[in-house]
Amino acid sequence: MKLGEIVLLKTSHKGKIREFITSVSDEKFHSDFGMIEMSELLEKKEGETVESHMGQTFVIQLPRMPDFFRHAKRTGTPIMPKDIGMILGYTGLNKNDTVLDAGTGSGILAMYLGSIAKRVLSFEVRDDFAEVARENIRRAGLDNVEVRCGNIVDEVKELDEKFDIVTLDTIDSATIVPYIPSILNPGGFLVTYSPFLEQTAQIRKAIAEADFFEVRTIECIERAMSFSDRGTRPSTSRVGHTGYITIARL
Repeated sequence: MKLGEIVLLKTSHKGKIREFITSVSDEKFHSDFGMIEMSELLEKKEGETVESHMGQTFVIQLPRMPDFFRHAKRTGTPIMPKDIGMILGYTGLNKNDTVLDAGTGSGILAMYLGSIAKRVLSFEVRDDFAEVARENIRRAGLDNVEVRCGNIVDEVKELDEKFDIVTLDTIDSATIVPYIPSILNPGGFLVTYSPFLEQTAQIRKAIAEADFFEVRTIECIERAMSFSDRGTRPSTSRVGHTGYITIARL
């Protein structure tokens, strides 16, 4: 491992998995399982183990986006991985793309986008939310994601660059749609996420009045399976619906 490299330390206690995200450094890492000299990881590789001073063994892993999703600080309900997967799949986001994201929240979507795209610029209207998102992004080691504090309704009118993909997770999405064609590269995608059909209908109306085609609105329902001695069935512990995703191409 290298200095500054972000790692996931995983251990088991009383049949439960515990995870900690930190970075390789010359400092000590403290948890309820004891202290770890992080400099020891300089001599370690991914998949090897390190012990705390209390004898607790941790497996060293390199964290991926689902790990950051689980451990990120929340400022509200983030967009879920199942919906992010639909966005990535239907836009074909790649390493050459630049993305404009609005409604940063905890920064979860911006982080997933930034793990693939060349650059992500994200706007968050609340300064306290923006600070939390910046810290989550910093912990994920993403230096290609920028969070600005500002109202996208106003900021979109002042932008002087173009993007390959625009993602909107804000109550003002319908108001912003008319400005998107002027900042979207030819063949680029607009993606909106909204929790209610009424808001989605407003978005569809705004898109219909702009220069978009290949418009679709989709809902992704996720059902986890429950396994027991009695049998196997969909779990009833979680609600599968989260929101509606509208995707339009310029």
